[in-house]
Amino acid sequence: MQLEKKKAAAVAAVMTYLKTEEEIALAGAAATQAAAKPSAAVSVGMWGLSGRQAMMQMRSMMQMKSFHGARFR
Repeated sequence: MQLEKKKAAAVAAVMTYLKTEEEIALAGAAATQAAAKPSAAVSVGMWGLSGRQAMMQMRSMMQMKSFHGARFR
């Protein structure tokens, strides 16, 4: 009887250990997947940003020319 209690306790301890390790592994995998998702701020490309900035600058220059005209210079 005493031997069976020890075996049951050992098996329960091993099962608890395995369950804990599995939960840690699942939590680590979930954290890795969450970190792997790119956020909106990271996905902005520098070439796209440069192109938009150039378009805005050109529009600004065209507006200044249209309001002031060539004869005022």
